[in-house]
Amino acid sequence: MTAVLQRVSQATVYADGEFSGECGQGLLILLGISTEDGEEDARLLADKIARLRIFCDEQDKMNLSVNDIGGGVLVVSNFTLQANYSHGNRPDYLAAARPEVAEPLYEYFLRLMEERVSHVGCGKFGADMHIEMTGDGPVTIVMDSAMLKKGKKT
Repeated sequence: MTAVLQRVSQATVYADGEFSGECGQGLLILLGISTEDGEEDARLLADKIARLRIFCDEQDKMNLSVNDIGGGVLVVSNFTLQANYSHGNRPDYLAAARPEVAEPLYEYFLRLMEERVSHVGCGKFGADMHIEMTGDGPVTIVMDSAMLKKGKKT
């Protein structure tokens, strides 16, 4: 499972032309689910994201988590994060989980985030979505559950 975290001052998502979700100061999370992912991947990412210290304290050091600042998250599903661009100029998305597998994992990830963060907004799975955001930093982190699994084993 791949998550692109963007620290934001605010973010809003519209799905199929209608308001879907938002957050104020916090994180915009683009979430890509692969054919190899399961509930453990979602748990590892949710735990790490909720504790990740990437917000500034009084000394301007990145020492605070989204919870420490009372922030929220906006989660948007994004199968294109699983793109294979190694051949030609048209990526394939064969590594992306099929909707019947990805959507329940996306919903599970949302529930996990709701248990860990005070405000969770979301997009609409499978919809055409438009995101408006004001980046804060910029601070952008690409997180992969496979890396978290490797770190867990040592």
